[in-house]
Amino acid sequence: QVQVVESGGGVVQVGGSLRLSCAASGRTFSQYTMGWFRQAPGKAREFVILISWSGGDTYDADSVKGRFTISRDNAKNTVYLQMNSLKPEDTAVYYCAAARAIRATMVEMYDYWGRGTQVTVSS
Repeated sequence: QVQVVESGGGVVQVGGSLRLSCAASGRTFSQYTMGWFRQAPGKAREFVILISWSGGDTYDADSVKGRFTISRDNAKNTVYLQMNSLKPEDTAVYYCAAARAIRATMVEMYDYWGRGTQVTVSS
């Protein structure tokens, strides 16, 4: 079993940057695909970006391509989401999740979820 806790959210101005962290517990962390999702008020939770268990493969949504990057440190059981050139439409609660599946881009493919961290981009 894996437990995940997100941190690093906050308020940032348009064009600014923010880095989110996701700390995971469990000795099998390195076996999981890790993903970030987000959910804005009144909208469905949507896929943002993922990283494979080894860190060798990443995949991101078109909406964040070129602006967000994901990385992981398996020795620290931590995943990072670097967000640059932030836009008002990036405002949402950001969730970290763990999946056994490869290239998991759907909510249903993830087994473990954090409680989320709020990111607000102000203009």
